[in-house]
Order: sequence, then C-alpha cells, then structure tokens
Amino acid sequence: MSLRSFRAALLGAVFSVAVLPLASFAATPDDTLVVAQSIDDAVSFDPAEGFELTTVQSFNNLYQRLVQSNRDDGTKIEPALATSWEAGSDGKSLTFAIADAKFASGNPVRPEDVIFSLTRAVKLNKSPAFILNEFGWTADNVDAAVTKLDDKHVKLTWTADVGTGFALSLLTAPIASIVDEQTISAQIKGNDFGNEWLKTNSAGSGAFVIANYTPHEALVLQANAQSSDKPKLENLIIRNVPDVGARRLLVEQGDADIARGLSADQIEALKTKSGIKVLAVPSARTDYILINSKANPTLGNPAFWEAARYLVDYDGISKSLLRGQSSVHQAFLPVGFPGALTDNPFTLNVEKAKKILADGRIKTPLKIEFIVFNDQPFLSIAQSLQSTFAQAGVTLDIQPGVASDIYARGRAGKFEMTLRYWIPDYFDAHSNASAFAINKDNSANTVAKQAGWLIPELTAETLSAVKEQDAAKRVALYEDLQKKIQQSSPYIFTLQGNDQVVLSDKIKNYAQGLNADQVYYDKVEK
Repeated sequence: MSLRSFRAALLGAVFSVAVLPLASFAATPDDTLVVAQSIDDAVSFDPAEGFELTTVQSFNNLYQRLVQSNRDDGTKIEPALATSWEAGSDGKSLTFAIADAKFASGNPVRPEDVIFSLTRAVKLNKSPAFILNEFGWTADNVDAAVTKLDDKHVKLTWTADVGTGFALSLLTAPIASIVDEQTISAQIKGNDFGNEWLKTNSAGSGAFVIANYTPHEALVLQANAQSSDKPKLENLIIRNVPDVGARRLLVEQGDADIARGLSADQIEALKTKSGIKVLAVPSARTDYILINSKANPTLGNPAFWEAARYLVDYDGISKSLLRGQSSVHQAFLPVGFPGALTDNPFTLNVEKAKKILADGRIKTPLKIEFIVFNDQPFLSIAQSLQSTFAQAGVTLDIQPGVASDIYARGRAGKFEMTLRYWIPDYFDAHSNASAFAINKDNSANTVAKQAGWLIPELTAETLSAVKEQDAAKRVALYEDLQKKIQQSSPYIFTLQGNDQVVLSDKIKNYAQGLNADQVYYDKVEK
C-alpha cells in the first residue's frame, strides 16, 4: 500500500470510528507509527498558543528550542539549536551561538528566526505567554530584548530580577520553540503573526512536520527530510479515539501501535496479553479541583473550600479506581521538583465537612455545576466525587464536554467547579507557583485568575521566591507557599500522575520523560 493510499484509508477509518468505534483497518505499515488516544483537547499547534496535552506532546517532535531539557533528567539543560551560550557579567543577559540547522522548508535557522519566534510569542499574548513574561518582556520592550549580534549569534536581555539559570529553564518551554520566519511571513493575515495558519500547520526544525490535521479526527506527521537527526519512521499518525474500549481493541488487534489513556481495568487485563507491553512513566502532572470563587457567594466562601478537602476519597480514587495510574498528592509542586511537599494532611471525612459547612453558614442541600472532560479517568473520578460530596448534601451536576470547550470555559471564568490537571512548563518550581500563587490584579492569565482569587500578598511572596538565589532558602519559600495554598485556596490538589502507556511489543525506543512535553517519537523503531 502506498503512503498516499494508506493515508486515504486511514482517514476513512478515522471517520468510521465515530460511528463504529471498534472497526478495524489494515495492520500498521512498517514505516508508520499509529497512536490511539483522545486529541479532543487540541486548540492550536502554534507553539506560541498551544497549551493542551495533545499539542504540548507534539512540540518536541515538530520544533527545537535554543536549549532543551535532558530526556532522562529534566533538571539538566543541554544545547539544541544553540551550540553554546555565555552569560553576561550583568547577570541579566545570555548570548547564544546558533547551530547549522535547517527548517523543514529548507530555510536555514538564523538569528532572525530566534528574534521573530520569541517576539511574536510575546506580542501574540496567548495562554502560555506568561512564561516569557517572566523575563519582564512585554509587547512594548521585547524588540529591544532579543537582538542579533552577527549571522551566528543572538543576545537575550531581561529586566526581571531573575538569574541566568532560571532564564535557561524558561527557554526550555514549548513557547520558546523556534519557528521559520520566512515560511510564516507568507501566511500572515493582518496582525496575526501567522497564528491562524500555524494552528493546523508546522514550521519547525524538529524530526517531524504536520502533513495533515483534521480536528477531532487525526493528526498526521511526516518525517522532516531536513532534520539533522532524521527519525527512524517515516510517518506518525495520532488517531482521535474517544472511546477507551476502542483504543484497547485497536492496540490488541495491531491496528494501533500505542494506546494512551486506558482505564485501570484495561491496563490490568493487557499486562498479561501476548504481544503487548505496558510502560509506566512517572509524571509531573498534578490533578486538582478548581473552584470558581466568583461564581456565587457559596463558592467564594473559604469554608466551602475547606469542607471540600474532606469530601474527596483520595485513597479510594488512587488505589481502587486508578490502581497505579496516580498517587495521592496534595500540593502544587509534583514530587521530583525541589521543595515539593510529600505530606497529605486531608482524608475523606464527611462529618467534619458537614460541621465546617454548618460553621461557615453554608446551607445544604446545594447544587453545583461540575464540568469535566468527556474522557477517562476524569469521568470516573467525577463520579467518585459526586458520590462523596452528596453525603454532605452537595450535589455535583456532572456536565461532560469536549476538552477544548472545557478549557475555554475555564479560561473565560464561565464555570462553577471543574476537574483539571496542571503540567509544569519547565523544570523549575516557579512554573507551578506562577500559575497557582500569582494574581495581584487579574492582569496575568493564571489559574488563580480563572478561580477569581485575588492574592496580592501571595503574589509578592511568589515573586520573592523566584528572585532568591540561595537554593536552600528558595526551597523553603516554595514549601511555605505550598502549605498556605494547601490549607486555604479554591484548589483541592488530589493526585500526581503515573502515565501508563500500552505498546505493541514490536515498538522499540519509545521515550517519555517526567514532564508532558517530553514525549519523543524520533528514535522509535518497529
């Protein structure tokens, strides 16, 4: 079967899955990797905008950055498109030497591309822009902050009171991916910096390029012939298979090489299945309940936040429901990051929750709209929460939705309560702290803002922590921040993930790291 006919057959099969989820198509070709998962969360494949699991997992395969996290130890930073770098004596600048590399278009990677990539990301000001804002960069000053020295060197300067180590960590985030200015310039509409085109296309120097993307159907990647490290396989196809039973059947039949997001029961059943292997990968993902404190007076009452902490069956969800897919974790920093709290002070205690609600003058019964991703394990977790909250007279009205819509409602503040997860954008404690502990005046697009939680004092403490140069003192500051948010905030942190990926035993050299963007397909072989 030719590649063209295979793609046609694949896309036809993808459409049929919506009607017949268990339908099978031809076994995957030797040069093609097929992954079955949900991609309903995908909003944009522009690295200056994409901030969802599907898109974040794609960026290391489509783009390169100046520097990157080591695949085995994310706390170590190594060269990528920069062959070397030198810190300025002022402590607020870095000069990078640019490698000889080409984009998928054949255009060489130039200092101009670095300048274009970083400045456009700041000026677009999409969801992940706050990461580059940590430099003190804004639309008004970023042009002067990223400059060309010569044809092989670019200099970055910043005004924020942060050191070069933290600056390098920021540059490992997906938003710092380097894009092809010449290719994108031809696609610009108005003042969009090519954003509309990049939502469904790619212009990078990574191992793959986007060959075709059909929202809610499939993402098709093709090997980048210009890549300095050409991938082992020619094609990568990520199929949207919303039904987890269909995902399991596809990987069992050999119609998919990899399946993600299977239930605990399915994982257990497949562990003894011939031709199948299960990979367990520690994850930096932290799961939490997000309460919109501005939705109504009840949800803005700290007594409700406190009571809710005692209405979660943490052990039951972790051990009985998820069985190895997550462990109980009740702080915003994941284990594996310096300063992460490991104590879990809350347990299911309905009577205590009832007393807290009564003392806080919160009348029951009450009903709360609970929006969740229409996917596992979120639906199962939501049902567990519905059961335990009901014991205290709180009805959770579960409203499943497509992940992209749930995200949109969350960012717009159009929700009462939702089930979310957070994945660090780079290997530094501030990646999480900046999301949960910063909201001075609703000017920053943080989780705290989505919760409607104004916290000027915690914001000041968080900004002090990121400036601290003494490692031990910095760890202590983040420990203190976690304790304060753990005790009283509109977030209930519940779990830390342990990703379980099901693979055909034909698959070799699949790699996945602690952080979400650390998914690598370039070395995969069959």
